[in-house]
Amino acid sequence: MTLPVQLAGRLSLPMMAAPLFIISNPKLLIAQCVAGVVGSTPSLNARPIETLDAWLTEIRAALDAHDQAYPDRPSAPFAINLIVHRSNTRIEQDLALCIKHRVPIIITSLGARPEINDAVHAYGGIVFHDVIDDRFARKAIEKGADGLIAVAAGAGGHAGTLSPFALVSEIRRWFDGPLALSGSIATGGALLAARAMGADLGYVGSAFIATEEANAAPAYKQMIVDDKAADIVYSDLFTGVSGNYLKHSIVAAGLDPDNLPKSDPSNMNFGDGAAKAWRDVWGSGQGIGAIEAVVPAAALVARLKREYDSARARLNQGDL
Repeated sequence: MTLPVQLAGRLSLPMMAAPLFIISNPKLLIAQCVAGVVGSTPSLNARPIETLDAWLTEIRAALDAHDQAYPDRPSAPFAINLIVHRSNTRIEQDLALCIKHRVPIIITSLGARPEINDAVHAYGGIVFHDVIDDRFARKAIEKGADGLIAVAAGAGGHAGTLSPFALVSEIRRWFDGPLALSGSIATGGALLAARAMGADLGYVGSAFIATEEANAAPAYKQMIVDDKAADIVYSDLFTGVSGNYLKHSIVAAGLDPDNLPKSDPSNMNFGDGAAKAWRDVWGSGQGIGAIEAVVPAAALVARLKREYDSARARLNQGDL
């Protein structure tokens, strides 16, 4: 297992914060990086396209200022998520802005394209590609991705259906590069478990919805606090790709969560229609039972760090 040199000595925890559609913004990303974990946002959260240029300028300035003020604890690198699917008509513009600002980490989703990987490598950036099975993982590496994000069962957003044990094991049979694991990681113990099974990093998303910096409605944040794993519904209705959603938000939208129709991948869309769906029907992973309050992002990372250190200490004291 290996970590990219860009992350060496820059992390307080072996963790990436997942890019949350609509919810992630510069304020949350900066707080994540300052707390010592990779912060991220989807490029499509910045609308119109000119907003992305302003966001990247803001992020760079804030993290540079932090690093100058606190050279002994520099910020973690940040990542921008690019949706590579053909429905994203902004991909070329978004990529050009990422190149302009030399974004350290690019996360690609819903498609792997060698020319994007080559463009990022040309300025010294690295690319993680998210995958839901071993077949897609092999394709991503063949096309030039540097690392993988294994999106297992229980993850928020467009989750897969495979057990994290199975998914990580199959990928690690042939791939020894950077690997992050996504799927219900909302405690420090879960983060340590991801490392134990072979991942380099945990990929944490839903827990950050219930943070003060997140661009989520107060009712959404409270639902994350109140709900549990049993309140998550897996459906492809809302974007054309199967994902996990909060049952009570589906009910509030006037739908029956137990009788949702099937959609079609050709309906996938990340424009205005999808934005409306994600605004009204709220995504979440199954790990939300560990979320007890809306807190600052730094407090969430601090809690995960305490739990991670405690879990590691318990294992070190054991007989196995």
